[in-house]
Amino acid sequence: MRLTTVMVKDLAIKEKRYLVSDENGLCLEVMPSGKKIWRYRYSFTYKEYRMLIGSFPEISIAEARKKRDELRVYVAKGINPAEKKKEEKALTDGKYHFEKIAREWVQKFSIKWSQGHAELTLTRLEQNIFPYLGKEPISQITAPKLLEVLRLIEKRGALETAKRVRGICSMVFRYAIASGLAERDPAIDLQGALTPPPKKHFATITDPKKVGQLLRDMENCKAYFPVHCALQLAPLFFVRPGELRHAEWEEFDFDKKEWRIPAHKMKMRTTHIVPLSSQAIAILNTLKPLTGVGQYVFPSVRTQSRPMSENTITVALRRIGYAQGEMTGHGFRSMASTLLNEQGWNRDAIERQLGHSERDSVRAAYNYAEFLPERREMMQAWADYLENLKNPKHELEE
Repeated sequence: MRLTTVMVKDLAIKEKRYLVSDENGLCLEVMPSGKKIWRYRYSFTYKEYRMLIGSFPEISIAEARKKRDELRVYVAKGINPAEKKKEEKALTDGKYHFEKIAREWVQKFSIKWSQGHAELTLTRLEQNIFPYLGKEPISQITAPKLLEVLRLIEKRGALETAKRVRGICSMVFRYAIASGLAERDPAIDLQGALTPPPKKHFATITDPKKVGQLLRDMENCKAYFPVHCALQLAPLFFVRPGELRHAEWEEFDFDKKEWRIPAHKMKMRTTHIVPLSSQAIAILNTLKPLTGVGQYVFPSVRTQSRPMSENTITVALRRIGYAQGEMTGHGFRSMASTLLNEQGWNRDAIERQLGHSERDSVRAAYNYAEFLPERREMMQAWADYLENLKNPKHELEE
C-alpha cells in the first residue's frame, strides 16, 4: 500500500507499537506515545534488518522514500547498510582517526625499538602531525593534505624532521592498510616532493693533539660524578649516546670483560658486544659503589629510576668550552672510526664495533660476535692510545 501524508497523519495510536508498510521495504512504525518512525526493512545474507531513517513529520514521505532508494542500492551492490552505518559512526567517534591508529602502531611496535627511538617517534607525531591531522579519518587523508602539513615543518627550516615525519606517517598508513582501515599510503606519493635536507655530519675531533686536549679537558670537567664517568667512557666505548646513557649494570660481565647491549637497545636491532679495556673497567669500578645498587650505570641526577637525559654529554662538552660545531656526543664514533682506520685496523672489525650490522637481519642476529678476538685487541689498543694522547708528555715527545 502506497501511503499518503493524510493517511500517515490519521494513523491510530494503539497500546502496542505496530508497523504500516509503504513500498519496497519502507514502513512506518507507530509508537504508543504517538511518535511515528520511518524504517527500511530488508534482508541481507538471510537475516532481516530494520534500518532507522527518521521520524515523521520531520522526514516527509518523499524524503523517506529517497533515503530508502539509496539504501536499496547498497543492498543491490552487496553492501549491508547497517554495517556501513556502523563504520561511518566509528569514523565519527574517532575509531579510525589518524591519531588513534598512530598511537596504536607506536604501542604495538615500540617493544622492538629502543626507548629513545620510541619516545622520539611519538614526539614527532605529537608535535607535527596530530594537531593538524590527528582527528582526520585515516582513509580520508590525501597526499596533498599531508604535504600541506609537512610544508609547515619545512617552513621552520626543519628539513630533516620533515623527511623523518613523512617516513613515520608512511609506516602508520601501511599499518592501517594491513589492518583493513585504509586502502593506500598517500605518504609514498610524496617521495621527492620535499626539500632534501643537507647531508649532516656530526662534529668531531680527529687531530691527535686536539684529541689529547679534549681528553684532558673532560678529565678536569667538574660535573656530577656519573656524568664525569660517562665523559671518560664515551671515547673508550664509542657507542651511540642513547646506548651509553641507557647502560645497565646487569649488562656488564667483568669476568668476560665485556658489555653486552641487548638488541632492543640497538639502532640495528641486534645484540652488540663492547669489549672492556682495563681503563674502562677501572672507571666503572670507581662508579659502581655510587650507582651499582640501582638499574642504570648513569642515572639521572634527580632519580635513580631513569637514565641521564639525552643531552647530558653534549651539555657537559659545551660547559668545558666545546661549541656545537666542534664536538658532540656522537662525534666520539667518528673520532674512533677515523683514527682506527688510519692506524690500519681491519675495517670490518671497526664497522662491527661501531654497531653497523648486516642489512640481512637474520645473518646479523648471529654475527654480533664476529671479529670479537680482534675487536678485544683493538679496544685495548685504542684505550692505550687515548691514554697516551691524554698524557702531556706525549706532545713533548713528538
